[in-house]
Formats: sequence, structure tokens, C-alpha cells
Amino acid sequence: MSSQVVQDELDRKVLEQFPGRVVRKDLVGKVKGQLNVPAYVLEYLLGKYCSSGEEDVVDAGLGEVKRVLIEHYVHPDQSEWFKSQVKAQSQHRVIDKVKVRLVETEDKHWASLVNLQIDRVHISEELVQRYERLLAGGVWAIIDLAYDPQLIHKGDIRPFNVIDLRPIQLAASNLLDEVRQKRPLFSHDEWVDFLLRSIGLEPAQLTSRLRMLYLARLIPLVENNFNLVEFGPRMTGKSYVYREITPYAILVSGGDVTVPSLFVSHTGKGRLGLVGLWDVVAFDEVAGLTRLANAQAINLLKDYMESGSFSRGREEITAPASLVFIGNINIDVDVALRTSHLFTPFPPEMQDLAFLDRFHMYLPGWELPKMASALLTTRYGLVVDYLSEVFRELRKLTFGDALDRYFDLGEALNKRDEKAVRKTVSGYVKLLHPDGNYTKSELEEYLSLALELRRRVKEQLRRMGGVEYWNTSLSYRDRDTGAENFVAVPEQGEALVIPPDPLPPGTTFTVGLDAESQRYALFRVEVALMKGGGFTATGAVGKSMKEAIRTAYDYLRSNVHRFTIDRSLEDLDVHFQVVNLMQAKEGSQTAAAFFIALFSALVSKPIRPGTVVLGEITIQGGVLPVTELAECVQLARENGARRVLVPTTNARDIPHIPYELLTGLELAFYADPKDCLLKALQD
Repeated sequence: MSSQVVQDELDRKVLEQFPGRVVRKDLVGKVKGQLNVPAYVLEYLLGKYCSSGEEDVVDAGLGEVKRVLIEHYVHPDQSEWFKSQVKAQSQHRVIDKVKVRLVETEDKHWASLVNLQIDRVHISEELVQRYERLLAGGVWAIIDLAYDPQLIHKGDIRPFNVIDLRPIQLAASNLLDEVRQKRPLFSHDEWVDFLLRSIGLEPAQLTSRLRMLYLARLIPLVENNFNLVEFGPRMTGKSYVYREITPYAILVSGGDVTVPSLFVSHTGKGRLGLVGLWDVVAFDEVAGLTRLANAQAINLLKDYMESGSFSRGREEITAPASLVFIGNINIDVDVALRTSHLFTPFPPEMQDLAFLDRFHMYLPGWELPKMASALLTTRYGLVVDYLSEVFRELRKLTFGDALDRYFDLGEALNKRDEKAVRKTVSGYVKLLHPDGNYTKSELEEYLSLALELRRRVKEQLRRMGGVEYWNTSLSYRDRDTGAENFVAVPEQGEALVIPPDPLPPGTTFTVGLDAESQRYALFRVEVALMKGGGFTATGAVGKSMKEAIRTAYDYLRSNVHRFTIDRSLEDLDVHFQVVNLMQAKEGSQTAAAFFIALFSALVSKPIRPGTVVLGEITIQGGVLPVTELAECVQLARENGARRVLVPTTNARDIPHIPYELLTGLELAFYADPKDCLLKALQD
């Protein structure tokens, strides 16, 4: 018997408005725990027999579902019993997953029944042509399976024959029209909750932001050619949507997919691959995409993700499939943002900037909680057959221009950014307003989130590609008020590494090149003075920094008479500490910063707030130019710098720095160490 669940107001409303279309979602878990049946198969049967708010009807339906599963669902450990039943009765109905492959040497299609564990099952060409997905991963189906020992192929008895099959899915018949008519009867929040319950989640356990992030996983199901990437911890349900709630998506293991299987198979007379047969192709565990981690595959992916088409010889083929890449990020996000980027789960060969720039959305999987019982709903939601058919019909619509009525996109968005944002907004509108009725405030919420999800892609490209991707300040402008709103990404944080307030004397910031990673990193330099003699250095001090500290110390000690200092270094023990802010091994080109910090400590005078000191000085007081000035300035600015001290010899590099990068940032040029002091210290 099923346990009594007290219906809430939303339950009562959906049962009234969608009779026969909804089912209590906890029933899936109840039956699955007893019979270990795939959720998708269960939803099909529960929707058929248990779509009611009456407990006695639900209980009777559960009994019928269990009977059907016991008599017809094939468990792998019962395969021999089912085969015997088919033989004894000459024909028997089974529920199993069917795959079909072409054996070209025999010019014949053969079916395989996965749980029944039999290959070489006869299947008619008519069925293969009617259900092409049989050839691309297979489908769950109700199968009429016959046994005829007279069926012989090439001298071997092949007695099993698929007489008929029916994929476990509804036929689309005005389902979207029904949803459009019913949608105005629900408030915005009710419809959000209804969708989330339909995919098995309990919205009462989620914040408003989490609800919208979970819904973002559904956008590839309603938008053609939508490219989504999601990385996060294990056990957050990243693959569930693409595995369980629709027959039109396929979840493939990274190591199994190849270029031919994805685009055009070499067998079967050039039959279309996965992108031509499925609405969504989701790649699980992207770290294993070894067969796509090569230049040819990446170029094909780039072309397809950009245009929704690919070339086969001289022929250009279009396909609607959205691509989803999911994987586990095995590094703390804060650490990744300080030391590298958030695309690290991809194989190194796929960390190609042009490929990554094709993603319309980077979903922050680290924000989503790990799956637990409390997150699973016991309420009513649409049966997934119905839901998936509605989603498929929504793919025919577009709301890409919806935002133009109220908003303009900011100048920082290029064409690719704009396309990504419009497709994301369109996806949210389809999911939440399939009738096309939405308010300005609702649209603004979707637009703001779309900009954030696209900006996350851009922020990682900036970390990987430098100045070329500098301008990530994505914004939108309200057409009524003219107000421009810039959208940030939460993980960037509001606190700046370089504070705007004055720091104690002897403290400054610098940017150095880490020879091992060939990446620039930000360092905080602190100097403390004690009685004694000589100097010590602690912290992130590698060979280059030790030499820079020695140069700065020796230069000031030998030239102390040139500066107005009433203290001598001879009787002081100088302690240099280098605070590694980005986990780099060390940083070259930093002697000027050590010199400024040491002088600041000696005269007890702080350095101007928000200042970063760049450059190398020599033992004779010469000043060496900084290499890749634009990269150094970018790193300083994005971490809060307001002033950057730069060797005069770098003035020739200014034309190569984007204007936007320099806006609001003061560059102070110095020709020698004394000039550097005058411009670094507070008046």
C-alpha cells in the first residue's frame, strides 16, 4: 500500500488542470527500490496506471504496475527465464532496451536486447527505418518477441525475432497547445515549482537562485543547437536530466564517442551520427573525451557548435542537437580562480579558446547541492513522457528577440555573446512562459542570469587568453530609464585582493612571471625591520625572487647616501615576506617592488593605496622593461589596482593595451629608482 501524502494547493491545482498527465513522483522511488527498474520506464507505467489524486486508485495502479513489470520487465539475472518463456509461448511481450547495428558483411540489421542479453535478433527494415534511434544508442520499448527455430542465417539458428515494438514515449498530439492554455492559470512561482517537481525535485528545499540554475539544465531540451557546460562536485545530479526524463536525449560516456559516431557513421551508407538523431547529446565525464581530443575533432566541434552544421565531403549537413558537456571539477573553485581556470576538467587538447568560446552557458555545478532524500519531491508532477513531448514541441519556437522590447545589450557583448544570451533567455521563456506572456521584471531576471552564465565563459577565456578577452563587463540597458546594469559572477567575489585603503609602511603589491607555469601572478610584499644585520626572506621565494631581493637590498645599502634617510641598514635585520596570492612558484621582474617596500619601511611612510609596482632594477640602478606589459596591467586591474608603476621604457607598449583596460587606471612611468620612489610613496 502507498503511504498517504497530504496534497498541497499546487497538487490540487495540477490534478485538476492536468488529469491523467501527472503522477506522484515519490512512487518512482518506491517501486524502483523494490524492482530496480529505470526511472524512465517507471514514469511511463505510473503515468498510465497511477495518474490520480485518489489513494485507492494509486494503490490499485501500483499493483498493476508491479504486475506488468514482474511479467514483462527483463532483469539481467532473469534473462534465461524470459528466453525460456518466449520459446515456450512462441511469442512473449518484454520490456527491454533495444539496440540495432548494421553488419555490413551480411547486409543485414541485427537487434540486441540489452537486459535479455541476446544479440543477432531479427528485426525488420521497416522498424529500423521507423525508429532510427535504435541505431544510435537504442531505446527502451515494449517488444513483442517471437521464437521460431526455423529461422536460420548462414547455417546458424537465429530463432528470436522482433515482431513489433513501441518505444516508451507518448505520441505528440496538441500537447503544447494544452500547456499554453493551462499556463495562465498558474502564477510564476507555481509554474517554476511545477516544473521542478516534474523532474523529481522539491522546490521548497531550494532557494530562488537554485531553482533557476536547476531549470537551466533543461534549456538544451527546448533550444536547438544550445551548447552548455557544467562542472561541479560528484553526486549533484548533473547527468540525471539527460539520462532519465526524455527519450530524445542521449548520455554518452566520454571514452565511447568518436567523430564518425557523433557526425556521420562510415557504416550504414553514411548514416547520420548522434547529432542528427537526438535532440541533446550529453557527454558525461569529459575528462575521458580522448577520442575527440585532437585537432580534426575539435575543428568539427567548433564548426558545429557555431553554426549547427558540419561538412560531409562537399555536402553541408545541418542538425538540431544541443551539446552538453558535464564533468567533475577536482579542485576547489577558489583555488582554481587564483591559480588557473574553470575549464580544467577538459583534456588539455580541448582547452582550445575558440572551442570554449562556443559555449552559450557555463552552469556553476559547485553551487548545486549533492542529491539527498530531502531534495526529492513527494508531490505531483507531469509524467516525463508528456513533459518530454512538450519540450520537443517547444524547440520549434523562438523567443530570441523577447528582450528587445524592454532592454538593449551592452557594448561589451560581441556577436557570439549576444547569440548566447538571446538563446538562454529564449530557453527560460519557453520553459516558464510557453504561452508567450511574461512581464518586464520576469524577463529582466532571465536576462541577468543569461549574462552571468555567459560571462563565466568569458572570465575563464580571459584567464587563459589574456588581453584578447579582456572586456568581460557584460551589461544591459533599460530602454525606459536608460540605466545600465552590469552583471557579475558570484565566485569572483566582491572583496578586492588589492584594497583601496592605505596599507602599513613596507607593504606593496607586484606582478611577476612564474617560469614554471609561464603565467603571471600577483604577490604581496611585506618588509619588517628589527635590530641585527643582514636580511632574510620567507614565503613564496624562488630563485628569481631571491635574486631580486638581494639586488634591491644591495642597491639601497650602497646608495643610501643618495636618499634622505636617517636610518642605516647596517644595524638592522630586514625581513622580506612574499605572500603568494595565486599559488605560483615564484615571480621574476619584481626587484623594483622590493626596493620600494624596503624604503617605505625605513622611512615609515606608506605607499599610495591601490598601487602595484612593476619592473626590475639592476645593482647600478638601471631599470629594465617589463615583458608582456598588457598581461601584467590586466592582472593588476582585475585584482583591484588603481595605480600601476611602470618603467618608462615600456611606454612603447601602451598602444597594444586595450583602451577599456586603461580606463580609470593610472599608469605612472618611472625612469630610475628615485623617480619610482617619488611616484610610489604617499606625500
